[in-house]
Amino acid sequence: MNALVAVARAGGFREAARANGTSASSLSEAVRRLEAHVGVRLLNRTTRSVAPTDAGKGLLSRLGPALTEVEAALETVNDFRDRPAGTLRLNVPVVAARLVLPAIVPPFLAAYPDIRLEVVAEENFVDILEAGCDAGIRYDERLEQDMIAVPIGPRVQCFATAAAPSYLARRGRPAHPHELIGHACLRGRFPSGTIPPWEFERDGEVVRVDPTGPLIVRIGGGADLMVDAALAGTGIIYLFEDWLRPYLDSGTLEPILQPWWQSFSGPFLYYPGRRLVPPPLKAFVDFVRALAV
Repeated sequence: MNALVAVARAGGFREAARANGTSASSLSEAVRRLEAHVGVRLLNRTTRSVAPTDAGKGLLSRLGPALTEVEAALETVNDFRDRPAGTLRLNVPVVAARLVLPAIVPPFLAAYPDIRLEVVAEENFVDILEAGCDAGIRYDERLEQDMIAVPIGPRVQCFATAAAPSYLARRGRPAHPHELIGHACLRGRFPSGTIPPWEFERDGEVVRVDPTGPLIVRIGGGADLMVDAALAGTGIIYLFEDWLRPYLDSGTLEPILQPWWQSFSGPFLYYPGRRLVPPPLKAFVDFVRALAV
């Protein structure tokens, strides 16, 4: 069953073998034995791809949470060790991997050398249990229900708008968010296909604009390309202030509409409250809480 889950997640036997430190032949044999046991084909195999059958999809939808729960139960034996050990899997947005985790992960791993941390950075809104993860990091509006949420990282963040001096010299500086409609703006798109509007707030007035521009990137993974384009004078960027701070401090990007920058609460570490908390996750939660004191 673990072999089936690994192959389905990786999209192939070789990919799963590399990710799990085993051989493709052993995974293939394990899946073959499982199919023989249940009497149903679970994976469609071609020379180029591997995909679950309908029966396989149904089984996988139940196996992910079940196997995660089994792993958590087995890891309770770590309570009898001198210090927590095992694997901790986190599902986080790219911005958290960029701006939140760097200040936490190195000292945490130094404090718990027997814990191995796996971080999956993506913008898709996923069920962390089905994804095989112990916990995730999200913002208020994207938290799943029935989850325990622990504040992590900066408690106040904001989006900033900025552009290169060369762009502002060529196109001028907008004085109001509505003036962005006449500018070249660098946009981001969620994996779902949605392009979120740019939001601004000043003295209780909230303004949402939907500008156009020469570049659209995938939110998260394409952010560095968007920054490079802004530095080259291609257009105006709208991104986390902390992400842009080094460029703002160096003067390679200049702030725009700063009195309108909208602030919001920082992210949360979240995990299911209905299951056993594995020792590596408990150690991480306690570590994050201690940093906030």
